[in-house]
Amino acid sequence: MSRNGNRRLHLNAFLYGTGHHEASWRLPDAQPEKNLDFGHVLGIVQTAERGLMDSVFLADGYSGRSNKLEPFTELSALASRTKHIGLIATVGTTYNEPFHVARKFASLDHISKGRAGWNIVTGAGSAAHNFGRTEHPEHSLRYEEADEFVDIVKRLWDSWEDDAVVNDKSAGIRIAPDKVRAIDHKGKYYSVKGPLTIARPPQGYPVLVQAGSSESGKEFAAKVAELVFTAHQSLESAQSFYVDVKARLAKYGRKPEDLLILPGISPVLAETEAEAKELENELFLCIDKDAVIRRLSERLGIELSLRDLDEPLSIEGARATEEVNGNKSRHQLILDLIDDERPTLRQLINRLAGARGHFTFTGTPVQLADVIETWFLNGAADGFNVMPQIYPSGLEIFVDKVIPELQNRGLFRTSYEGETLRDRLGLGRPGGALHPVQALR
Repeated sequence: MSRNGNRRLHLNAFLYGTGHHEASWRLPDAQPEKNLDFGHVLGIVQTAERGLMDSVFLADGYSGRSNKLEPFTELSALASRTKHIGLIATVGTTYNEPFHVARKFASLDHISKGRAGWNIVTGAGSAAHNFGRTEHPEHSLRYEEADEFVDIVKRLWDSWEDDAVVNDKSAGIRIAPDKVRAIDHKGKYYSVKGPLTIARPPQGYPVLVQAGSSESGKEFAAKVAELVFTAHQSLESAQSFYVDVKARLAKYGRKPEDLLILPGISPVLAETEAEAKELENELFLCIDKDAVIRRLSERLGIELSLRDLDEPLSIEGARATEEVNGNKSRHQLILDLIDDERPTLRQLINRLAGARGHFTFTGTPVQLADVIETWFLNGAADGFNVMPQIYPSGLEIFVDKVIPELQNRGLFRTSYEGETLRDRLGLGRPGGALHPVQALR
């Protein structure tokens, strides 16, 4: 039994090229040329599975020069070479169609035998220019569209009853006609007749994940999500978010245990604290500071290029969060960090380079286990979205050193339980026919 009854930590590995530190690719041992090498990625995922982690997660975007594989293709290939670990893909609602997304996730869930998860985003960065649009939709409108989008996807998954596929050779019936239904949706933003062209996913629905922490994002998470990825710089901030989001569930007929909250934690680990600090400094020396300062200046609306690196910053003159049409929660996190801690420009660059605003940690495995235990047992987290600043070595030391320490404390599993990602997360399987539908004739 754990120190907190039967409650156990949940751990997800956020896959991210050579690591979550933006300069990780410049380290002597880094292999950025292997970002598209499936065998290399598979090795990282198999390390996470060896560590009994719940899932791996792929971020995605539809613009820029990220040089990454498309998530459905990558995770479908990974599903064939892994047995237990969950496979979570980011798919945005703004630049997709509900039918395509429902079909692809149902396919991934069947291929993986119930290990798929959907990280639902509305699109933090504009990709309008790649989709024949003139501008990125406004923040609140994107969430309104997403609400209808997700409802349609769930209805499409429900358009097949669990026992619709009968394959009765003697009766000559492959699919029971009264157990597959159209949804005939005509809404404000979408029109979808249905039904889906593939049987209901093994999990009923793939696990629904959400990563926005704005006001709209928190409300959307309370209504829809089962797993939340979030960013916080302090225990107190994480506790406040945890209480806030869990308190919103009741209005949607949900219980606190129906939603798991996993803050990001981005470690630099070594056998001694001094060695970890040395590695952190090596990463800092590799940062393109001019590029970071340009990005920060654009985000904050303050020209920082002429500031002294060791001059404390203030938020005076910075762009207000209400003026941002991208990732509002991350913008506010940076403003809060500057306002609360008054870091120098050098310190802010180092903090943000480590994990783009997530909680960073430099030290030993035991010290990290202490932090994880404190957050977990003090109402700040149900687990963590683990974001090593260096891949693959950062994940290897986490699996080989941190996880055994957490197991010794009774906080983490010692073997996989159940068959599906839902089983491992302790989430119930949604029943079918949750929405009014019309049977096909």
